[in-house]
Amino acid sequence: MDEPRESGAIEAIEFGSLEEASVALARLFKVNEANYVKTAQLQRALDSRIVIEQAKGVLAERLGVGVEDAFELLRTTARSNRLRLRDLAHEVIAAEETPAEILAVAGRHRAH
Repeated sequence: MDEPRESGAIEAIEFGSLEEASVALARLFKVNEANYVKTAQLQRALDSRIVIEQAKGVLAERLGVGVEDAFELLRTTARSNRLRLRDLAHEVIAAEETPAEILAVAGRHRAH
C-alpha cells in the first residue's frame, strides 16, 4: 500500500534515458529564460510608467494645467521631436526648468 503524500510534495519524474532528461531540462531552462525576460520587460514598463506619472505631475504644477493636458503635452512633444516618452519624462523630472520643446508645444496649444 502506498504511503500518503504530504501536500505540496514534489513528485519524482522518472525518465527512460539521459537524453529524455536532457531534453526536459533544456525545456525547463527555456521556460525559465522566457519568464525572466517577461519579468524584466514588465519591470521596465512599470519603471517607465512611474517616471511618466511623475513628469505629468511636475508639468501640471509648473504650467498650471490638468494632468490629462500635461500628458498630452508630453506625448505630443515626444512624437514631434522623435523622442521616447519615458526619456522626455525623465528630462522633465530631472531638470529645474521645463524643456523648451514642451514649452513650444504648450504655446502652440494655447494659441489654438
